[in-house]
Amino acid sequence: MTKTPLILVVDDFEDNRQMYAEFLKFRGYDVEEAANGHEALDKAFARVPDLIVMDLSLPGLDGWEATKRLKGDARTKHVIVMALTGHALAGHSKGALDAGCDAFVTKPCLPEDLEKEIRKMLDAGTAKPKVKTGRSRHGHDREAEG
Repeated sequence: MTKTPLILVVDDFEDNRQMYAEFLKFRGYDVEEAANGHEALDKAFARVPDLIVMDLSLPGLDGWEATKRLKGDARTKHVIVMALTGHALAGHSKGALDAGCDAFVTKPCLPEDLEKEIRKMLDAGTAKPKVKTGRSRHGHDREAEG
C-alpha cells in the first residue's frame, strides 16, 4: 500500500489556507495547516511533510526565512517547498528559488491548478527548481529550469 502524501499548507489568510486544504483533502491528500512561519516550522519538524505550499508574505517569520530554515535542517532539507505568492515579478521567483523553494506559483491560483503542480512535483520524486513563466503562444505552460 502506498503512503498518502502529506501536504503542509502555509498561508496567513485563513480563507485561502482552508480552501486549498479542503480541496487537497477531497483529492485524497493528508493535509496540515499553518498560519505563519513559526507554526510551519513546528509542524514540518513534527510531521515531515512530503511537500509544503508556502506563502512567502507571512507575519513574523516570513516564508522566505522559514524556507531557508527548513532547507538548512537535516530533518526537512529533502522536503519539496512550493512558493505560493501574489508577487509575480521575476525577481521574486528567483529570490524564492534562492531561498530554497523548489517551485514558484503565483496567486490567484485555482485549487485544481495548485493540485496539478503538487502532483507534478511529487511525481518527479525530487526537488527540481521550476518556475511557472506563463503560457506559450501555443497555449502550453512554459517552465524554466532553475
